[in-house]
Amino acid sequence: MHKRIIKIVLTGGPAAGKTTLISRILKEFKQDDGWKVITIPETATELISGFGIKPFGGCVSMLEFQDFVIADQLHKEQLALKAAQMVPEDRVLVIYDRALMDDKAYITDEEFTQTLAKFHRTEQEVLSNYDAVLHLVTCAKGAEFAYNLGNTARTESIEYAREMDDRTLRAWSQHPNLKIIDNSVDFELKIDRAIREIYRIVGEPEPMAKKHKYLIAMPDLESLTRTYHAVAFDMMQTYLKETNPQVERRVRQQKNGADYLYFYTEKHYMPDNTKWDTEKPISQKEYIQYLMEGDMSLHTVHKVKYRFTYREQQFEIDVYPFSADRAIMFRYSDNDDVALPPEIQVLREVTGDLDYKNRQLAKTQRL
Repeated sequence: MHKRIIKIVLTGGPAAGKTTLISRILKEFKQDDGWKVITIPETATELISGFGIKPFGGCVSMLEFQDFVIADQLHKEQLALKAAQMVPEDRVLVIYDRALMDDKAYITDEEFTQTLAKFHRTEQEVLSNYDAVLHLVTCAKGAEFAYNLGNTARTESIEYAREMDDRTLRAWSQHPNLKIIDNSVDFELKIDRAIREIYRIVGEPEPMAKKHKYLIAMPDLESLTRTYHAVAFDMMQTYLKETNPQVERRVRQQKNGADYLYFYTEKHYMPDNTKWDTEKPISQKEYIQYLMEGDMSLHTVHKVKYRFTYREQQFEIDVYPFSADRAIMFRYSDNDDVALPPEIQVLREVTGDLDYKNRQLAKTQRL
């Protein structure tokens, strides 16, 4: 199979959801499904936090700072493409948390052109290097109540966030495959829309929108694997001690091929009874540190998830070590006509049933 390398930029104003989207991408495009995801972190943040190079406080001017940013971005992008060629997977997704054109939002057009020229680049050459750009609109436009969720250290004002969102969108406006993901829906649906756009970009069927949950009798897992090529994913989810009564925190370890991925999630419960999830990938070291904050009143939820398709519908079956005769099945489909594999015995539908949420299972350890 010919190797495919798809390069997608995630951009937008502050508090747009890029970090949560990267977490979803890592969960959706797994090594077990033949994908390799390479992420390039935001360069400006690394330079400021890691090297102390700041475009304020008398350190360097904003124009001088862009020299550092562009040089580092070009270097990391070259390394990412070399890695994409070297990895054994035939399908590689390179995700940029901001990229070269974002720098145009912080200086004048003339300064940006001159800075690019130092690196022997033009704007058209830069734009042609990326297959697609997803602009996630800042929460400061249409979802102001959530602007600071998940980042208590955020210092940018809402007005500044709106301005930078506009400037960033203008910087990328000439890209032929620019997609804008706004706040016309809630945050979870916003991330779902972005994921669907990525599926379109890579040329694969989009994930189904509707999710149904069922309590089922334990199926023959070997038969599912043999007949439907079900792929198994090992997961461990640990709930953390409460630090805010309106925020539920948890960490998750997820097997990805021969390696593991780690995530930190916050579920915010809003006064209007809506929920707002933020999530970010974390390192193994950070995961272990978070485990020290585990809520000892709850068990760690360990499960193996089996994913497969049947009659153009996607299914997932969660198998828990504390239940030998029951499991949980998810069906993703826009079609209300239920078509289940003949091996599956549904005991009852439990969509929306609080007794079968992961947090409740962490309490009861029974199905």
